[in-house]
Amino acid sequence: MMLVLKISLGLISALLLIPCTVLFIECLMSLFPSVESSEIKLEENPEFKILIPAHNEEIVIETTLKSLLPQVNSPDKIIVIADNCSDQTAAIARQYKVTVLERQDNTNRGKGYALDYGLNYLRNNPPNIIILIDADCHVTPETVKKLVDKSSITQKPVQALYLLEKPDNPSPKDLISALAFLVKNQVRSTGLSRLGLPCLLAGTGMAFPWQALEKISLASGNIVEDMQLGLDLALCGYSPIFCPDAQVTGILPQQSSAAKTQRTRWEHGHIQTILSQVPRLLKGSIVQRRFDLLALALELSVPPLSLLVMLWIGGITITIVAGLFGFSWLPTVILVIAGMCLVLGILSGWAKFGRKEIPGFALLTIPFYLLWKIPLYFTFLIRPESQWVRTERDSRYSDQ
Repeated sequence: MMLVLKISLGLISALLLIPCTVLFIECLMSLFPSVESSEIKLEENPEFKILIPAHNEEIVIETTLKSLLPQVNSPDKIIVIADNCSDQTAAIARQYKVTVLERQDNTNRGKGYALDYGLNYLRNNPPNIIILIDADCHVTPETVKKLVDKSSITQKPVQALYLLEKPDNPSPKDLISALAFLVKNQVRSTGLSRLGLPCLLAGTGMAFPWQALEKISLASGNIVEDMQLGLDLALCGYSPIFCPDAQVTGILPQQSSAAKTQRTRWEHGHIQTILSQVPRLLKGSIVQRRFDLLALALELSVPPLSLLVMLWIGGITITIVAGLFGFSWLPTVILVIAGMCLVLGILSGWAKFGRKEIPGFALLTIPFYLLWKIPLYFTFLIRPESQWVRTERDSRYSDQ
């Protein structure tokens, strides 16, 4: 029994040290300037199409289209898939002369099925590059060109910088949510880019060579279909890369119920993906002898920040109690080091990328944010989210 306890304490400390160290290295590398490289000029403009899956998005679709239309030479390059819509999404989109596909299927619901429907529409005359944009995003100028060029040159999936804009009067919870999102999508992805390593897909602002999408199937109801898409492509030899110069912006949901729905889907899906896909990536890295798959496995092994902090608190509490009962203090020392990596990583990322938007006092509210998240993770243990659920939109989207 003593031996089992010692091994268990060692495993706890090791399993927590790995994601904390990965996070620290990514955040540390994000502090370094990018290495300037000479741009390869394309001899001709690649043919591309923009797919926008939209389920009852009448509040937001107009704003998204207005940000995209100046970036294309013809509205028909934009394809809106009005998926199981019962509102005016399709009618509003048609006012802007874009291509609109309407899909009704009450059995196969979700973003993955909508995207698969759009790809099938293009299959007889496929473009070189496909860009995927969510219906509730503002796309900054030149983003489309940057994504198309980078994907064409590298022949890899490309992820733009995807950030969430704070509400007009953000609560401390909103500020910490924005910080967690910034660390995940900007700080860590920037660090991976500095290291020349692939990143995870973030859900919108993504470009793909057509032949890459031909290798996999999008038709699924996976609740984090974009993350899964990136992993499937990586295993097929198309590991996604980060393009920080291209940017898309969403808005944090202000309604408590909407925020809870969104967070539950993201984080339950993330945890499920860690459990199912990290072993798959590790096996792929060995079988295919590819370091990029190992790097993706390590990146994926980092759970949502709030969960990682909770696990660390629980882990170090267990090892301290064990030390007081006469067990080795080594696991506690390891977890102290892991905790330092975790704190330094988050603070360094905030200092460089988030200090202007997220005031320092907000960091003091992190313990309360963690308390808010406890029921979300407890729900995962008893009733994990398994179905795709659309986040309700706030009326303020239409004012952007």
